Amino acid sequence: MYFVGAGPGDPELLTVRARKLLEAADVVVYAGSLVSEEVVQLARGAEVYNSFGMKLEELVHLMAENARRGRLVVRLHSGDPSIYGALAEQARELRRLGIEVEVVPGVSSFLAAAARLGVEYTLPEITQTLILTRAPGRTPVPERERLSELARHRASMVIFLSASHAEAVQRELLGSYPPTTPVAVVYSVSTPEEKVIRCTLGELAEQVRRSGIRRRALILVGEFLEEHPTRSVLYGGR
Repeated sequence: MYFVGAGPGDPELLTVRARKLLEAADVVVYAGSLVSEEVVQLARGAEVYNSFGMKLEELVHLMAENARRGRLVVRLHSGDPSIYGALAEQARELRRLGIEVEVVPGVSSFLAAAARLGVEYTLPEITQTLILTRAPGRTPVPERERLSELARHRASMVIFLSASHAEAVQRELLGSYPPTTPVAVVYSVSTPEEKVIRCTLGELAEQVRRSGIRRRALILVGEFLEEHPTRSVLYGGR
């Protein structure tokens, strides 16, 4: 069976392999509202199951039983399965049951957000590091990975699953980033509902509160969001 990245929402951002698997699938189990309806509809000949509300054991049983029957099973994750997708626990249980698993990568929302804004996360003389993280919520975050600790690097940062904690995010980051640091909040990137808020770190909590955005959003933080007259060594000449 296959774990397939559904991308950020726009079906045209699916990989060719992902689309082929969806069109050939006998069974598709998708990650609820995190996967766009347009992507799910590509699996026209499949039995389709919404995994929202399923426990791990129920989900694994559904996929394993169909795979054992020789059916082509696609587990459809939003973005890329390797980022906040609970891939590891599902794959571990399936392998324990003797089910062979293959992962097909997808376009993550943090990549789609950079494309939407026309920015590069790694700029010469500005930063060569990108941090992908989240604020603590139902899923805890190790103390060493608190936003206040990561912010010490002043690197480019993308914060997932944290729009509902914008005030806490702002407070944690302001210990290291100045309040004038540029920020972008990108909601439901690549879909018709897409919304982009550009502000400074000092304005973040208020701007998010006014927008009403609570979920399906990324918070991008760093100097990469502004234009800089830098040149890479690659095209710098001799």
